[in-house]
Amino acid sequence: MARDTTDLTPVASIEDLVGHLKDGEKPVADFRIGTEHEKFGYYVEDLSPVPYEGEQGIRAILEGMQSLSGWEPIVDDGRIIGLYGAEGQGAISLEPGGQFELSGAPLETIHQTCRESNAHLAEVRAVAKELGIGFLGIGSSPSWTLAETPIMPKSRYDIMRRYMPKVGTRGLDMMLRTATIQVNLDFSGEADMRRKMRVGMKLQPVASALFAHSPFTEGKPNGLVSWRSEVWHDVDNQRSGLLPFVFEDDFTYRHYAEWALDIPMYFVTRNGRYHDATHVTFRQFMDGALKGEIDDPEPQMGDWTNHLSTLFPDVRLKRFLEMRGADGGPWRRICALPAYWVGLLYDEATLAAVDDMTADWSFEEVQAMRNDVPREGFRTKFRDGSVLELARETVKLARQGLRARGRMNDEGNDESFFLAPLEEVVARGTTSAEELVRLYEEQWDRSMPRVFKHLSY
Repeated sequence: MARDTTDLTPVASIEDLVGHLKDGEKPVADFRIGTEHEKFGYYVEDLSPVPYEGEQGIRAILEGMQSLSGWEPIVDDGRIIGLYGAEGQGAISLEPGGQFELSGAPLETIHQTCRESNAHLAEVRAVAKELGIGFLGIGSSPSWTLAETPIMPKSRYDIMRRYMPKVGTRGLDMMLRTATIQVNLDFSGEADMRRKMRVGMKLQPVASALFAHSPFTEGKPNGLVSWRSEVWHDVDNQRSGLLPFVFEDDFTYRHYAEWALDIPMYFVTRNGRYHDATHVTFRQFMDGALKGEIDDPEPQMGDWTNHLSTLFPDVRLKRFLEMRGADGGPWRRICALPAYWVGLLYDEATLAAVDDMTADWSFEEVQAMRNDVPREGFRTKFRDGSVLELARETVKLARQGLRARGRMNDEGNDESFFLAPLEEVVARGTTSAEELVRLYEEQWDRSMPRVFKHLSY
């Protein structure tokens, strides 16, 4: 999320919170695709991470990007911590460890979102090269320790860094040393949201295997295909992972709102200042728990919007759905991730087929798959088969869905070729992470500089 929301609309009841989710409904003709991706900056000379300050720091990149794009700065306590364009143009933001993120605009086609990502990467390279900085497309920082990783000066991250160690063992790793690609998709109504969220949550472990791309930690192989996915097993399990109620046939907006109400908050913003609210849930906030602690202690809709952005289930519901299971990766995968999910979820016949395919998958089965994928990847067992077989079938279905979209598209553009990186990995039968380790061991003489060179945008 590029910047926290200010919406002073009073929250009078739980129905207001449910209504906020419902207000995301759109006609099918207005469905859009929002792609986000994160990447790690490093100094080309010595492969060290890039701090915020300094003439060759993250701040300098943001200021250079502002000059190129003309976008407006996002400022926190006097520091530029992101950029945003005009309405519908997206934003650039910083993750806690300096991961540089593009939150793409809501666009109509994969062609558009791919052009947007490529244009962004070209601008980043133009600015960063002059500063001696490169960027890596990978799911976790491959060589830096937690202590070596810089920390970005964002107020919400200060609160999160204090809170995370209280609720899990891997929260700081998640914040500082992981990167993702995700796609944000629309829904037409509650039944459409329910089906897409249920399918998305069941298939998220399959997506994690398809996009597994984080096999190195602190300069050597870590024995996993997705270190990033493994980290998520113990970040803050109250607010992350799979949600059992999403698997139920009667799942509604209200179920999600009721769950969110009982999750501790991170912060409340008032007059540009962040107040630590980790000691109360949103429900307690609504019951007056912050009276006497902050100015304007009554909940506002902006508080709810910000709270929803601090929940981390594998599929997150806001006024759209966020698919959150993929590692960061090379530029072709930035286009492949939205292609995979758009193909599965935006064509009615394909969505019906994949819903039927996963209809009897239980929460326990999906949880077991989710637990095993970070280490086993495509070898993960599922019933009498494997995740590789599920990956092959879902990529095939995604291709069908994209081709159907192409036939319905006025431009007649076939988006299915964006799935090529995924078709390559399922044809090979091994994850990209395993291929990276093979190259590292067999061709690169275990050279981390070769890894960086290979992964650089």
